[in-house]
Amino acid sequence: MLDDGSLRSPLGRAAVLMVGYLVLLWAIDLINNADHRSLNIELGIVPRDPGRLPEIITAPFLHASVAHLAANAMPLFGLGLVAALAGVWRFVGVTAVVIVISGLGVWLFSPAHSVTVGASGVVFGYFGYLVLRGAIDRRPVDVLVALGVAISYGYLLVGVLPGAEGVSWQGHLAGVIGGMLAAWMFRRRRPTAKPGTTAKPGTTAKPGAAKPAGLGLPPGLGGSSRSGPAAGSPG
Repeated sequence: MLDDGSLRSPLGRAAVLMVGYLVLLWAIDLINNADHRSLNIELGIVPRDPGRLPEIITAPFLHASVAHLAANAMPLFGLGLVAALAGVWRFVGVTAVVIVISGLGVWLFSPAHSVTVGASGVVFGYFGYLVLRGAIDRRPVDVLVALGVAISYGYLLVGVLPGAEGVSWQGHLAGVIGGMLAAWMFRRRRPTAKPGTTAKPGTTAKPGAAKPAGLGLPPGLGGSSRSGPAAGSPG
């Protein structure tokens, strides 16, 4: 579908999805702030506590402060919007993989007795997904997007290095790994030619289009082309 400016276009759906995502995060933060951030203690990730393993799902929706959420909101919208252009369900799948892998990284490797919250693992996941998607899918547009993302958001990679106090580099690194895994899981399948047919790269041969050796194909009967995203320890 061409982008006609409507909310049903790919860009429109991606924008609705990401604006809704941010509205949800801010609504939760208002409630959390009014309750003195008690949700962070109840629903944040506590490392290596089996009873708190489900919190890997809830922690990305919580933040340590308004400033923490504000810092995540801009890259989350920018990277998420580009990732969502590939389709709503693909984006939901990518997000789910990133949340789980990033959360597991925090649960397994964060310091004991800490509580981690924040959507930055998702931000790093979208970064990893978009960069690797260009290398895996190898469509010119995906390669160009990967290059643009790497140039614009490459500074984020500093966040995967240990050292900054109160920053969950474990969640950031695991988020990048989760995004790269999602790029492979949700890669575009390349069309393959059936036995007895031939197809050029990027095309699918029509059944019955192949002819015995020595019989040329009239012009126009080739294959049809098909175009192949610690309490309050910021995460």
